[in-house]
Amino acid sequence: MPELLLEILSEEIPARMQKRAADDLQRLVCDGLKKAGLTFDSAQSFSTPRRLTLVVDGLPEKQPDVKDERKGPQVGAPEQAINGFLGSLSGLTLDDCEQRDVKGKTFWFAVIDKKGKPTVEILKDLIDTALTAMAGSWPKSMRWGENTMRWARPVHGILCVLDRGVVPVEMGPVTASDATMGHRFMTSGEFAVVGAADYKAKLSIGKVMLDPADRRQKIKADAEALARAAGLTVKTDDALLDEVAGLVEWPVVLMGKIDEAFMEVPPEVLIAAMRGHQKYFSCLDADGKLASRFIVVSNMEAPDGGAAIITGNERVLRARLSDTKFFWDQDRKHSLGSRAPKLQSIVFHAKIGTLDEKVDRVQALASDLAASIPGADRDQVRSAARLAKADLTTAMVAELPELQGLMGRYYALNDGENDAVADAIAEHYSPVGPGDMCPNKPVSVAVALADKIDTLIAFWVIDEKPTGSKDPFALRRAALGVIRLICENNLRISLADVFARAGGKDIAADLLAFFADRLKVHLKEQGVRHDLIDAVFALGEDDLVRMLARVDALGGFVTSADGANLLVAYKRAANILKIEEKKDGRTYDGAAAESALAETAEKDLFKALGTAENACQTALANEDFAAAMAALAGLRTSVDEFFDQVTVNCDDGSLRENRLKLLNRIRAVMQRVADFSKIEG
Repeated sequence: MPELLLEILSEEIPARMQKRAADDLQRLVCDGLKKAGLTFDSAQSFSTPRRLTLVVDGLPEKQPDVKDERKGPQVGAPEQAINGFLGSLSGLTLDDCEQRDVKGKTFWFAVIDKKGKPTVEILKDLIDTALTAMAGSWPKSMRWGENTMRWARPVHGILCVLDRGVVPVEMGPVTASDATMGHRFMTSGEFAVVGAADYKAKLSIGKVMLDPADRRQKIKADAEALARAAGLTVKTDDALLDEVAGLVEWPVVLMGKIDEAFMEVPPEVLIAAMRGHQKYFSCLDADGKLASRFIVVSNMEAPDGGAAIITGNERVLRARLSDTKFFWDQDRKHSLGSRAPKLQSIVFHAKIGTLDEKVDRVQALASDLAASIPGADRDQVRSAARLAKADLTTAMVAELPELQGLMGRYYALNDGENDAVADAIAEHYSPVGPGDMCPNKPVSVAVALADKIDTLIAFWVIDEKPTGSKDPFALRRAALGVIRLICENNLRISLADVFARAGGKDIAADLLAFFADRLKVHLKEQGVRHDLIDAVFALGEDDLVRMLARVDALGGFVTSADGANLLVAYKRAANILKIEEKKDGRTYDGAAAESALAETAEKDLFKALGTAENACQTALANEDFAAAMAALAGLRTSVDEFFDQVTVNCDDGSLRENRLKLLNRIRAVMQRVADFSKIEG
């Protein structure tokens, strides 16, 4: 069956755009094929810096024939209606139509046989449409020459072949052919292809590895081999590996040397400079320390084996690292403490104020939180909070912003600050994401918590909350960071109290509800049901450690036989109460009178509720939530017998009232543990 091969050859497309562009090309073309009724066996897209390629295999030679039936007006309808119907039939007359009975009435019907068009005739317009749509979807695009079309980079050529024939696709001044080019520097001239297999084989001869996964694997394997030969290992960096695979069409991996003079600069600085500016991979020695070697990936094979390329990259790196060493030396001439006042000139947010004002709030909040963090020295917490943002005024962080916090640690140690203070400066931004390290040192935890909570409160106060998928200030991430800091360090903190003291009671409830949603996300991967979290949060629980213990015990309870049956009984009692209270216009929240109990089953339930209530109260006071659930489980038999043997809505009004109060007590006792109305099922 026919195979479609499409390639757009251009100037180098930025690595960050390539995968999305290849996916978009495949999606747009395949959607067009499906819309045109053209099935296919498989579709696969590829990208290199200079080309986007799509291969669609197993296409039919033409569209399927289709029969289109159209119902017209009733026989005998006005002439205007008949003419309107015929006008929509592309030249058919009434003689070409047939009459059919529909529910006792006769209508005109037209049957139109549409012959499928050859696939090659459909593809040109289909691909032109896809490329036009794609032209407007680039994160950044450009025009060149006198062309009005836009693309990520200037387009040099289009290859579009179906079953060995050219599909004359057009992009501005470029019309498709059956030819393409190999590597920009190591080959010259065009070559024709007849299909995907021929295309891939000739590209390989032309020094182009089409599949980014193949380039990635080659870079990784060759880099590891070079490092291994030198007794080193390559520092793992998957993101950089993906990026570099998008920078070259024919990867050639080489190793260079870092001048020893730069090795006194903190290794994180060297790694960041090499990675961010030069796209070099770092090497580690047997002890896991940064070695004076780097891996560079060239886009061509050199006659001298790459010696000149290595020398050139070492020269460029030398200049780059000279700057970082200068920043390192100059920054240490001024203490972090002397830099802190400069934060007055840095605006954190126009409606919130400067970074200096934020530091004041964080310092006060961190000092307050220290009382709830075992081992957190209040003076060290205050010092760390005061210095945490000071490195933002250094030349090094201005050059390499990703080192903020970390450079503060180095400069704090240089100033003679306590290790705990220095570590807190480095760690106060963490955890940044789900896979990031969560601080566990007391001073670090206090400052990290205060920084994130202050950010959340500040944006809540100015009503800049996340909406839908938009979260420009990463407030969801900040909330997850707070949750991890509290839960992973087992901290007993009342969030509602913290929010109220720092931001006011007006925002505390709303912010706590936001945390409930974030907690559901955090626990989803652990298989924790969202309704159990709601059931505990509904009690006003804001101690996350205690809340998780409640949720864990509740999860075990509702999945047990006793728990599942008792949940059904709870909902039955709650539903009866809801109906009767609405009908009577009153509540039945008073105590049931033991003397008014008539049936044995209700007397037994009354006693069982008293026992369960006392046991629950003791267990909850001791935070033994498993025991509280066990006490509730003991109600099952009595509750089941009550509903089996007792008529709640009896004719005796006083007896009915007493029994409704007994139902209310079932609800009240169970809601001491959780709001069971929130639990699904």
